[in-house]
Amino acid sequence: MESFRDLRPEVRQYFIITGNYWAFTLTDGALRMLIVLYFHNLGYSPFDLAMLFLFYEFFGVVTNLLGGWLGARIGLNNTMNIGLILQVIALSLLLVPSVMLTVPLVMFAQALSGIAKDLNKMSAKSAVKHLVSKNDNSRLYSLIALLTGSKNTLKGVGFFLGGVLLAVIGFEYAIFSMALTLAVVWIISLLTLRQDLGKASKKPKFSHLFSKSKSINYLSAARLFLFGSRDIWFVVALPVYLTSQLNWNHSLVGAFMAVWIIGYGVIQSFAPRLTSNKKHRSKSDGRIAFSWALKLAVIPMLIAIGLSINVYSEWILVLGLMIFGIIFAINSSFHSYLIVKIANEDGVSLDVGFYYMANAMGRLLGTLLSGFLFQFWGIEICLIVSTVFILISALTVKRLPE
Repeated sequence: MESFRDLRPEVRQYFIITGNYWAFTLTDGALRMLIVLYFHNLGYSPFDLAMLFLFYEFFGVVTNLLGGWLGARIGLNNTMNIGLILQVIALSLLLVPSVMLTVPLVMFAQALSGIAKDLNKMSAKSAVKHLVSKNDNSRLYSLIALLTGSKNTLKGVGFFLGGVLLAVIGFEYAIFSMALTLAVVWIISLLTLRQDLGKASKKPKFSHLFSKSKSINYLSAARLFLFGSRDIWFVVALPVYLTSQLNWNHSLVGAFMAVWIIGYGVIQSFAPRLTSNKKHRSKSDGRIAFSWALKLAVIPMLIAIGLSINVYSEWILVLGLMIFGIIFAINSSFHSYLIVKIANEDGVSLDVGFYYMANAMGRLLGTLLSGFLFQFWGIEICLIVSTVFILISALTVKRLPE
């Protein structure tokens, strides 16, 4: 503790923000896996499972749009703490007896969780810009990549934790332990996070919600299709396919998705080294993002072709999605860096919030398509549509101004 107090104030704040983000992400990943597996056991169809997450993703869209404006007005410390306590409330709502755990209640709890998650993420990503010297893009990229990568690593641990907790202690005790842990984190955050973090010098008007920057609009559109391409197969189609078609048990499904997200997070942390080499330095940001998106588009199409042949399907799916995760991580990390780099210094959360609104809209679209496409046409169609989304993202991000 004494060593922590000796650190520079901005470094201490970065660690506090990252710690908040980590704790939240762990519960968020575990909660998603708990709900998918628990309600699949109760006989819910893939599309029904997707509908449970409808409000989670929808309110993520709304929260990112309004949250950026709110953060610029009241400070990012407050929006982060609001996110933490909302997640505690969302978890607590799921502690009712199982006979009272109705679909509307779960959807309402997921709506609160979606608001909480995007307040927390927007606050964490925006705050980093205020902790780095102006124009120090290399350090900014490294810190954003570390924050994003470590977050996704812990989200993977959360997936594994959710599957294990469901198998070992059951749904109710798992939810209670996560709510209690996050309540402690919230109290610590209230006492330690800087009070004026991220406040704009002039309170932004409500009309400032929508970005007027061409760069941010193109980047946001590219992000929408990028994350839609992942969630089309990841949210519902993959865990249900592994359980129903390949007969994997809950712990194994949770472990695989955990390994995927953990690996994805680790690669994100190293993305600056992969996108900043000599070959890329002569290219514009848009062309670098375009080239990595094209590499990504090949993978889901090859997996879909491999599955349609129906030879070594399990190996093709597992190895193919591991490769997809590596290249997707580089794309995601570079996009996350670009938005913080491009965002306006004064009231950075406005631009970041608008961008993550598009991110949430992509997840919402991907979630709905994941359940719908898988239920009626199978996982191969999910992967083909994923390829189309990536190509749209690539063509959009290529248009970023020099």
